[in-house]
Amino acid sequence: MFEYIRTHKRFMQVVLALLILPFMVFGVNGLADKGNGGDGVAEVDGNKITQLEWDNAQRRQIDRYRQRMGAQFDQRMFDTPEAKRMALDSLIAEKALNAELARDKLSVSDAAFDKWILANGFAQPDGKFDAEQFKTVAASQGMNPKQFEQRLRHDMALQHLNGSLMQSAFAPRTVAGRLSDIQEQEREVQEQILPIADFVSQVKLTDEMVKAYYEKNAAMFAIPEHVKAEYVVLNPAAIESQVAVSDAEIADFYGKNTARFTTPEQRKSSHILITTKKDDPAPAQAAAKAKAEAVLADVRKNPADFAKIAKAQSQDPGSAEVGGDLGVLEKGAFVKPVEDAILGLKQGEISGLVQSEFGYHIITVTDIKPARTQTLDEVKPKILAELKQQKMGKKYSELAETFTNTVYEQSDSLKPVADKLKLKIETAEGLSRTPSPALGAAPFNSEKFLKALFSDDALKNKRNTEAVEAAPSTLIAGRVIEFKPAAKRPLAEVDAAIRQRLTAEEAVKLARKAGEAKLAAAKASGDAAGFGEVKTLSRTKQPTIAPAAARDVLKADVSKLPAYVGVELPGQGYGLYRIGKVSMPAAPDVARRKSEQQQIDQMLGEQGMVTYIELIKQKAKAKVLTAAAPVEAPAK
Repeated sequence: MFEYIRTHKRFMQVVLALLILPFMVFGVNGLADKGNGGDGVAEVDGNKITQLEWDNAQRRQIDRYRQRMGAQFDQRMFDTPEAKRMALDSLIAEKALNAELARDKLSVSDAAFDKWILANGFAQPDGKFDAEQFKTVAASQGMNPKQFEQRLRHDMALQHLNGSLMQSAFAPRTVAGRLSDIQEQEREVQEQILPIADFVSQVKLTDEMVKAYYEKNAAMFAIPEHVKAEYVVLNPAAIESQVAVSDAEIADFYGKNTARFTTPEQRKSSHILITTKKDDPAPAQAAAKAKAEAVLADVRKNPADFAKIAKAQSQDPGSAEVGGDLGVLEKGAFVKPVEDAILGLKQGEISGLVQSEFGYHIITVTDIKPARTQTLDEVKPKILAELKQQKMGKKYSELAETFTNTVYEQSDSLKPVADKLKLKIETAEGLSRTPSPALGAAPFNSEKFLKALFSDDALKNKRNTEAVEAAPSTLIAGRVIEFKPAAKRPLAEVDAAIRQRLTAEEAVKLARKAGEAKLAAAKASGDAAGFGEVKTLSRTKQPTIAPAAARDVLKADVSKLPAYVGVELPGQGYGLYRIGKVSMPAAPDVARRKSEQQQIDQMLGEQGMVTYIELIKQKAKAKVLTAAAPVEAPAK
């Protein structure tokens, strides 16, 4: 099977998949984080977790989800106390697991690690370890090779542990079968709706009811304290106009990196293989060679029929059916005699017999595309963008310290820093102490910036805030122009909205009351008077009634039929449901049942992992050291 000797290389996607291994309760290993961030926020196995480590864990959590979710990513999901506490809990679990791995001396053997490395993008064409490639990938992850190796070994050990726990969990077939029966069970149901609209005219509201609702739900009508502020932002976009790249610099870069813009020669080839083995007896070897020579003679007599002859005569099942097509040659993809022959042929030329460990090959080169280097004009925009990005990064680093010092030293105005760094002073209104979902990822909507803006010094003394890192490579500083304390919207302003809401609530109560009376009458009579057509419900199909009603109907007691269910339908009214028949499908879905068995096993495995993590956290005497810890937010 000559086609299968190709080397199908997997590269960064495999490495990154291991680096961001999605364990249920802990995040990516933080071997590179060794800084001291001040007082500890938690303690595991006698070692403190610092504020800095926690901040970094939150950044990694946000970066992982940003990569996975792409355009759907919304950072506001993580700017909550719950998300921050989740990051801390994950970090605690990670540290506890690290301690357990160290105690039990669980590690990956050198042989297993070397095998994984060579199989996942770090092998040269000759099969040897590619140290330069390893170093490059390590640098892209912000680590040196030794740190990167430690990271990979550690995460591989976690992966093996996780896999062992997951694979050891299973549910008895009787339990899984019973759950699948419940999933596939079908119920015939009839519906009767009492809509809200039928009861609105019966609702009698009083001013006292409106006022009572207003007082009871004061939080709904609160206007939080807010400020109007001016701010300046230093980010790559703000300094782009201050960076220029000359034609000479572009030409110099092109000259030093020509290889990057060169496409090597591409050779497309086909072959016919007559197989032999090293241990075949001499007569068999001779017969195979004789057959190969006969095929070669036929090919040379009819070179235009190469593909047709390959289909009929080639013994390589991977390529025979496609006329012997081997595709474009990749260095190291084929055994050396075959590769050498492909490289030595002209287009359309047919080789003699080429012997390899697989047998005798007849080879032709079907297409040659010569090497080509893109011209400077072709790649100029790309080089310009790259060099400009590099300069902007360097410029940002140079100006960040100036920005920080200026807003602090000349704290009564933002104009000095704006003039010095050619920044624009902008204004934002209605800012509160917490980020607004409506404002998205705007720098002034950063939790850290808002915390600085609402500090005593900024509010009372109208001084500049400190320079805050609102996002990667983004510094912002601001000052309060106007402050408005918390207030409550007057009753007159919200009266109409309250009346509308109360009317709907009272109408639902009336609908429920009427519905419960009808339900009692139906149960007593057992008939279907007033109910609609029969509909079939199951947990495996899209419900044909309101989802809220479908849930109650599918979990109702059907030991005695007909069974009746009453359900309040938000925004609709009150629904009455008559269950007349319960049945199972004639032919169970075998594939779905197998899938459900696997899902149940997986859930049990995940629960086992969670339980295991909790046990080792207890063993490591893990604890949060400060109640304030979950509230602190890191720079994004």
